[in-house]
Order: sequence, then C-alpha cells, then structure tokens
Amino acid sequence: MLILALDTSTPRSSVALLDSEQVVASATLGREQRHGEFIAPAIDFCLTHVGAQASDVSGVAVGVGPGLYTGLRIGIATAKVFAAARNLPVVGLSGLDVLAFNVRSSRRLICAVIDARRREVFWGMYRCSPGGVMREGELRVGSPDKLAGEILASGEEVLLVGEGALRHRDQLPDTMTEFATEEHAYPYASAVGLLARPRFIREETQRPDELEPIYLRRVDAKIGWEQRGRLRGGEAGQAHHGDDAVAGGLA
Repeated sequence: MLILALDTSTPRSSVALLDSEQVVASATLGREQRHGEFIAPAIDFCLTHVGAQASDVSGVAVGVGPGLYTGLRIGIATAKVFAAARNLPVVGLSGLDVLAFNVRSSRRLICAVIDARRREVFWGMYRCSPGGVMREGELRVGSPDKLAGEILASGEEVLLVGEGALRHRDQLPDTMTEFATEEHAYPYASAVGLLARPRFIREETQRPDELEPIYLRRVDAKIGWEQRGRLRGGEAGQAHHGDDAVAGGLA
C-alpha cells in the first residue's frame, strides 16, 4: 500500500507518501498563498524520492478543513483529479481531527484550534479513546473570547493544540490549560496519512467526487455577491448553490 496524503488547509502546505508501515517521503512549504505552485512539484518530489510512479499509489488522503479557503480548495481539487484519473479511493479528514489525534496520549480534554482569520478561530473538542480520539460535539467557529468561555465552562483541564491556540494564547485561559508545542501546530500531510491509513485498510473510503470541504463560515466573496444582488434588486441566491454558500476561511 502506498498512500498519497495532502494538506493545504493552513499556511503550511504539505505532501507525504506512506507505505504500510511508515511515512517514506514528505515535503512542506511554509509560505502562504503558494499552495498552487507547491503541490504538484511536491508530489513529484515525494514519488521520485522513493523511486515510485503515480501508478503505484493505491489511495489518496486529504485535509478537508476547516481552513483557509483558497488553499483548501486547491488541495481537495488536486486529490480529486489525482484519484479520479487512476480510479483510486480517497479519505477526507478534518485538520482539527488530525491535530487532536497528534496528542492522543493526553489525559486532558483536548481542544484543537486553527486560526480562521478575521479575529476568529475554528475549534473542536476531543477525548482520548482506544487507539485515537473521539470528537465531542460539533466543530465550531467564533472569537477567541467565545472559545475561552467554552473552555472555562467545561470545568476541566484542557490541552490546547494548534497554531490557532498559539496565535491567540493571550486571549485564552491560563489556568487549567496546557498548550501543545509548535511541533503539533499544523495538520501536516504525514499525520493526515497516518490517521487515514486504517480507513483504507478497513475500506472506509470515498469516491473522489464525494470529497467536500468542511465549511463553517460564509466566504467574503459570497457575502459580497449577495450584497451586490440586494443593492441591484436581484436574487443573489440564484447565482450559487446552497453547498457553496458557506466556507471555512479565506486565503
């Protein structure tokens, strides 16, 4: 088994290849708004590094958000095209799930946090379970103050993980909380692949055309279109479909 894993949902774009035992190649770019230039060469680099061809890949795993809108769409589109061209199964995973999985040994309540821009964050709450983590409740978006209130309301010791937590650390509670290190700040493709691998083994996969981004917030472009439609007396809703009316972020 050779799995291609991608994540472009945050400022850290990454690609990885995993065999049945370990990560065998990976590439990461830390520059924002360069996802489109990075992703294809990074896939070629990883394949060349292990002496493999695209035809050797047996499945594609990809981060589906929430995250930066443009990067998120690029990663999912790349996964769809690569898998569809080779009739491969895919697995889509939330970056918040991946962040929580990275610290699955913690005995605390885990709060995974990704910066959402516009003075907001995306977050999810998790508890350790045999072999991984289990999400509690829905994924959320809101201000760091709103997240702080939810943490305090839990009345529990909380481990905060993700670059969103580190970026907004001053606005989050400093009692009963611990912050994971920078090492675990992003949902790197290598971790996406590790979390997805058991799903490939159990054949809990999707078709490429079933991949959809996780959207938690309206996109600036869509809001702008709706406002223009109202100003002109038109029905902005006719210009797009419902599934496109909300989004996770903006790159």
